[in-house]
Amino acid sequence: QVQLVESGGGLVQPGGSLRLSCAVTERTFSPRVMAWFRQAPGKVREDVAVFRWTDGYTDYAESVKGRFSMSRDFVNHILYLEMNSLKAEDTAVYYCAAGPTFSRLVDLYDYWGQGTQVTVSS
Repeated sequence: QVQLVESGGGLVQPGGSLRLSCAVTERTFSPRVMAWFRQAPGKVREDVAVFRWTDGYTDYAESVKGRFSMSRDFVNHILYLEMNSLKAEDTAVYYCAAGPTFSRLVDLYDYWGQGTQVTVSS
């Protein structure tokens, strides 16, 4: 059973930074695509960034370009999301997902983590 486990969320002041991690617990599972989504209260889940595991190709939502970046631990199957210059509007539950297709569509992802809360507030 493939599980994705996120960590690293928390409370940070505007302008601050956080790094989220997403670990794939099933070591025999080789993801093709992993992504980060987020969902704020009362809003739909939206894409943040997509990562193609095979070659490291990435795509970022316009709202986070230049502030967020992804990296990976290839051996341990961990995907990171480095978030800088955080704003109040970045407050949301952040979810990690894995799927077969490079896409920003929620429905195309088969596996999801439990989510980690990120709160940006002074």
